[in-house]
Amino acid sequence: MTPELLATIRSRAAGYDRENRFFTEDLDDLRAAGYLAPRSLRETARDQRLLAAHAPATALGINMHLVWVGVARVLADRGDHTLDWVLEDARRGEVFAFGNSEPGNDLVLWDSLTTVETVHEGFAFTGTKIFTSLAPAWTRLGVFGKLDGDEPRLVHGFLTRESGGVTTLDDWDTLGMRATQSHTTKLDRAVVETARISRFLPVGPNADPFVFAIFTNFLLLIGSVYAGIADRALELAVEAAQTRTSLKTGTTYDQDPDIRWRLADAALALDALRPDLETLASDVDTLADHGGDWFRLLTGAKHRATETARHVVDQAMRVAGGGGYRSSSELARLQRDVLAGIYHPSDTESVHGTVATNLLGPLR
Repeated sequence: MTPELLATIRSRAAGYDRENRFFTEDLDDLRAAGYLAPRSLRETARDQRLLAAHAPATALGINMHLVWVGVARVLADRGDHTLDWVLEDARRGEVFAFGNSEPGNDLVLWDSLTTVETVHEGFAFTGTKIFTSLAPAWTRLGVFGKLDGDEPRLVHGFLTRESGGVTTLDDWDTLGMRATQSHTTKLDRAVVETARISRFLPVGPNADPFVFAIFTNFLLLIGSVYAGIADRALELAVEAAQTRTSLKTGTTYDQDPDIRWRLADAALALDALRPDLETLASDVDTLADHGGDWFRLLTGAKHRATETARHVVDQAMRVAGGGGYRSSSELARLQRDVLAGIYHPSDTESVHGTVATNLLGPLR
């Protein structure tokens, strides 16, 4: 990503947000720049943080594609080549999206409200998927559902845009992250060909490498996006402090001890995110073994990134003064965008439950 490309992407962000429009032009430019292609998780995390500092919603939308590509890469690195075709499709410019979230399903990947039945061509999925980022543009949609039987199984696979039985609702009108256009997707016996089935897994928690790969990529890349929002908020706050002048003192606010404390407080919190996110990403790339601590570390990294980002943006809003509260200001948009971090899995309650179980064992 060249400085010129990043500047162009930043220049579009306000318009996408204001018009509640998908980032079509950004996607075209990023595809042409090779941004959809596979690379290491550490490189991807760094790229996503930088992109998010210029256009948070574009970064969050692209995240869903990069997660699936990362899943395929993590599996291949560990000798599992069942999703090598995902890597090849990504190199050719195909766009992958997530069709996993479901209304009312707080078990996330451990169970599904979507039903699956066996058909001649493969497996037919029927259900409702929400927060389908990249809805206007995906060509491959990762989905999962439950196949009932004596031993119910969760079936994971990938639909193509040409698959029948897929309806995208025009229902994305949110407080922030508007350009992601994460519409609801209705599946009505949408068929995944047998060759595009990626896993059959038992209902309930499990440590299958496929699940591990989803968690590592999703949580660390989500964290990187929100760290990027915080980077930009701090940058804007510093600019505001250096340009606003106090009538009381006659000096710019960068000479005000309270303002200086707020900026230092934000920077201290933000500085902790880079080693946290990038070290874990490198551990994934190098096949480090954290054993039973992996989920604690991964969910914790996402939690710290999203909560820190909210704190940094809040401090930036206080430093910028009333001008930052105008709907046309970039900081106001960052304030709306950063709030979305609390809704991505794993939520705060789940994170604390995961850590408590790691420390104390399961509830009796």
